[in-house]
Amino acid sequence: MNIRERLGKELLFLDGGMGTLLQAEGLAPGELPETWNIEHPEKVEAIHRRYYEAGSDVVLANTFGANVCKFHDDRYTVEEVIRAGIANAKRAGEQIGKETYVALDMGPTGKLLKPMGDLDFDDAYEAFAEAVRYGEKYGADLIHIETMSDTYEVKAAILAAKENSSLPVFVTMIFDERGKLLTGGDVLSVVAMLEGLRVDALGLNCGLGPKQMLPILNDLRRYTSLPIIVKPNAGLPKQKNGETYYDVEPDEFARIMQEVVKEGACVIGGCCGTTPEHIKKLVEECKDLPLREIEKKHDTIVSSYGQAVILDDMPRIIGERINPTGKKKFKEALKNEDMDYILKEAITQQDKGAHILDVNVGLPDIDEVAMMEKVVKELQSVTSLPLQIDTVDGKAMERAMRIYNGKPMINSVNGKQVSMDEVFPLVRKYGGVVVGLTIDEEGIPKDAEGRVRVAGKIINEAAKYGIDKKDIVIDVLTMTISSEKDGAKVTLEALKRVREEFGVRTVLGVSNISFGLPRRPIVNSYFYAMAMQNGLTAGIINPSSEDMMKAYRSYNALMGFDENCTNYISTYAGTTETVTVQASQAAAAAGNAPKAAGVEMTLKYAIERGLKEEAHHITRDLIGTREPLDIIQEELIPALNVVGEGFEKGTVFLPQLLMSADAAKIAFAVIKDVLASSGQEEEKKEKIILATVKGDIHDIGKNIVKVLLENYGFDVIDLGKDVPPEAIVEKAVEENVTLVGLSALMTTTVVSMEETIKLLREKKPDCKVMVGGAVLNQDYADMIGADFYGKDAMQSVHYAQKFFSMVE
Repeated sequence: MNIRERLGKELLFLDGGMGTLLQAEGLAPGELPETWNIEHPEKVEAIHRRYYEAGSDVVLANTFGANVCKFHDDRYTVEEVIRAGIANAKRAGEQIGKETYVALDMGPTGKLLKPMGDLDFDDAYEAFAEAVRYGEKYGADLIHIETMSDTYEVKAAILAAKENSSLPVFVTMIFDERGKLLTGGDVLSVVAMLEGLRVDALGLNCGLGPKQMLPILNDLRRYTSLPIIVKPNAGLPKQKNGETYYDVEPDEFARIMQEVVKEGACVIGGCCGTTPEHIKKLVEECKDLPLREIEKKHDTIVSSYGQAVILDDMPRIIGERINPTGKKKFKEALKNEDMDYILKEAITQQDKGAHILDVNVGLPDIDEVAMMEKVVKELQSVTSLPLQIDTVDGKAMERAMRIYNGKPMINSVNGKQVSMDEVFPLVRKYGGVVVGLTIDEEGIPKDAEGRVRVAGKIINEAAKYGIDKKDIVIDVLTMTISSEKDGAKVTLEALKRVREEFGVRTVLGVSNISFGLPRRPIVNSYFYAMAMQNGLTAGIINPSSEDMMKAYRSYNALMGFDENCTNYISTYAGTTETVTVQASQAAAAAGNAPKAAGVEMTLKYAIERGLKEEAHHITRDLIGTREPLDIIQEELIPALNVVGEGFEKGTVFLPQLLMSADAAKIAFAVIKDVLASSGQEEEKKEKIILATVKGDIHDIGKNIVKVLLENYGFDVIDLGKDVPPEAIVEKAVEENVTLVGLSALMTTTVVSMEETIKLLREKKPDCKVMVGGAVLNQDYADMIGADFYGKDAMQSVHYAQKFFSMVE
């Protein structure tokens, strides 16, 4: 029976920690586990068989790192290790008296994707696609994508799986105790994207024990309509007599996993530290438990990599300013590829209260496909707001949807068959919330009845593609009242009927109502309030228009969406109206947005927002009037502190953190050039060595720490990844370095970290060691003799600052 037929209908059991058992069998630190598929097939097969005998329905082939980005062994190809890995698992299953399944196991590449890192999205896709093709060719029953901490990388892996095989796709992510991914995503944003990409099951693995996963599981169940997978570690790693072990024994593991099943998981197993004994006890204690019914959810959700927006009864704002229509300066910015101008428009709208940003780059004389891709990528590097991809070009739409990190809004489809035939397959493939315009082959219906009819046509046609109406928002079209006296009344009636008759969410381009009229903001704001009262979910407006925002905030206060009128009071209490209607009109007519929401464009602000060109130009201007070192201390460092504090609090996400670091780096470069040309010397920088330890090629965390330390003025000696203890110690002695940072992601390589620390204690006793990585915690860091454990990159910066201040 195909596993899809059993999924969600019965409790399915996965296996446990392959790496844990390989280590017990003699896998050496730094040795690639996948090579054992060929060199020790009997041992790998025996491990699989032990899990099957313990009760596993599915075992994951020993292919976690089998991709060209990660697997580097001149003796074997990726195809050879995947073929052997699947064959080993299949042979083990043939000896079991029940139906079993083999999953192609796909883990991360070990690299960050652009713009945060140096791996291109398409290259990540190709790496995963190659593995998928071999997996299906050699007989895998499903694809299990696991231990992912970046929504962008997991999207590349899912597309590779979907486009290169017909196999079921399971996906599990690695969350921290706050329910956050390394790159900032939360449970809701992950669910929105994975459901949009139509995976078969989703969930979480690694990083946490079963007890710590329960709150995250509850969030998953709240939002997803898919079967849920839970694969915890056997607690937290600890050490005894030089050996790593985990602190949750099989009995306790099984007991807590009973709660996991009761809370909604229907596919369960283990990750690091879970042995066949854990799985056997798990099966014994859970096999007779009834499954919690999977409830279909009806939330309309759009998301970015870092946050999601639920389109519900409370109105939302879609910022309209990233659109060339009627905007001369924006047209020039597109033609000149002036990204900073476009990014400032995004930041201004975010600061003014937009929840989603419309993105339209259509001009006759530019390559819209290339420009749309570039703008979407750049926008997602400075803002975590979800985007609405606004285009009539099918190729631009598909490219943007493919490289978008999240679940976007799509503007738009209409009731013409040719439009639905083009757009709906893209929505089905990539996921998204699509705007349906009530226009068909007969044009825009004059009355509300006609527009409701077209809305129904769009909803019914979408259903043929498996697109639920929760992923459709209807635009009944705003007609200008200067040419159609009943235009507003028809729109409002249609708006109300669509909400009541179909139960879908709605959207309108509000400002269309007033074309050709004087003092347009007056008409726009009144119509906006009327539209919200009649069921408007999301208005496409200019959030810098005070008239529109007054209407929005007042409506929310009046309807009880603004709890205790908090937002209204915080905005208007104690303020004096200083902007006249005439001034507002003049600014709107000129196409001007306020400078970054009224904030002067300083170097500090440019760095906080990741505006690289602005940082460059402002630093050049400042050099003539201020001392270079004063600029560093009074502008650069305070800006980095603001961003760092936001990152620690979870209000700034990793892409924004790294873009701010890039902007600071550019400013530093300008200052350095000036100092060099004037003969002045830079302040002495303290040296820090960073390395990913022997056997580990995951350098994501280490690279993030490096960027931040460099921006805080430290001289980082980056030794790279898979670095032997002797090389680290030799460099520390040679450069007289007194602080070393070590990183490891896998449990199989933490032993190398301990060896490095012991050797440093012997050869360079004055050297302190800070450690970090997904498999570490404070207790484990203490056991291996580290001086400091950092849960995130900013903690490493704080420790370095404190350490060197004490040394001085």
